[in-house]
Amino acid sequence: MQNPRKMWSSQTKLIISLLVLAAAIYLLHQFRTAIAPVVLAVILAYILTPLVNRLQRFIRLPRMLVILLVYLLLFVVIGSILWLGIPLLVSQVGHLELNFQDILNQLETVFSGQVQIAGFTFDGKEIFNRIADTLQQAFQPLIGQTFDVITRVVSSLVWVVFVLVISMYLIKDSDALSNWMEQLVPPPYRQDYNLLRIEIGNIWSAFFRGQLLLALIVIVIITSLGFAVGLPYALAMGVLAGLLEFIPTVGHAIWVILGATIALLRGSNWIPFPHWAFALLLVGLHVIYEQFDINYLIPRIIGRRVHLPPLVVILGIIAGAALAGVLGMVLAAPTIASLRVLGRYVYALLFDLEPFPESVGTQPLPPPDIMWWRKYRERFTTHREGEASETSND
Repeated sequence: MQNPRKMWSSQTKLIISLLVLAAAIYLLHQFRTAIAPVVLAVILAYILTPLVNRLQRFIRLPRMLVILLVYLLLFVVIGSILWLGIPLLVSQVGHLELNFQDILNQLETVFSGQVQIAGFTFDGKEIFNRIADTLQQAFQPLIGQTFDVITRVVSSLVWVVFVLVISMYLIKDSDALSNWMEQLVPPPYRQDYNLLRIEIGNIWSAFFRGQLLLALIVIVIITSLGFAVGLPYALAMGVLAGLLEFIPTVGHAIWVILGATIALLRGSNWIPFPHWAFALLLVGLHVIYEQFDINYLIPRIIGRRVHLPPLVVILGIIAGAALAGVLGMVLAAPTIASLRVLGRYVYALLFDLEPFPESVGTQPLPPPDIMWWRKYRERFTTHREGEASETSND
């Protein structure tokens, strides 16, 4: 007869857990240069996996061949966009002789004398020096970390190949990895794990795939609006607005500050407005567009899953920028939304509450856009059945 296995004591479990945590932190520190490429590979795999799954069901080819086909299609699409749009974009950026230092130089000229505000006289040069120091202290760490990440990932062919290969294998083995991670969870908690996985997966799906579509729409809107009002470098500003959509709340503020500065210093290409009037016009149009974006585009394209209070988003973006530059800023919102889901689950367990009150059995409730359609379908079906029964009775 086999002897029963002796269970670990609580103290032993705590010591082992701390040792595993310390080893994980040590490994993350040693291989920190690979974190950004791995994150990019995971993001790329996450975005392309649904396309690979649908294409595989349609053409019935081996999965790896379908993955190669999708990547080839991706390269063709990106190459075509670059070939068609980059010449005009490069031309505008080349003529955009307006960098951060130029802005500071021209603002220094504006604030060179005394500034009167509400009857009070201020030293304009002192105001400018304080603004310039604040901006440089705020942007210098961000720009330094951002270029460090971009240089490591983009300039090195090894890292590019690494990202592509890792993302391909993540797509290829996505089902096996999902099953493996589920098996690691103790059986009593697997139902909770699946519910959390679905809810967090919906957050990241809404963010990435919806954000890509939203960015394309914003590029078209802002570029068209820029050409309509004569904004200098309209295409470059439109592309920038689309990229800044990945940074909620803060992205709008960055664009309107830069756009208003360009309008104030360059004016319109064809509207005979004073520069200050054109800057006010551009700010007013952006306020209208921002309300349209927040109240119409984002709820319908991305949904409410990633909706967070503006203060929380701003603090998350600042923390993400300090940790990982632009990549940290982009991933701040979905990361905070995911932590909110996990925090709500831990809170419920700590106070013996139901962590998934909206779930029915083992399945979570469908998204609201699916729920209203089901209610409408059920109501329509009931109405038709009632008409059919009345007809048969007649």
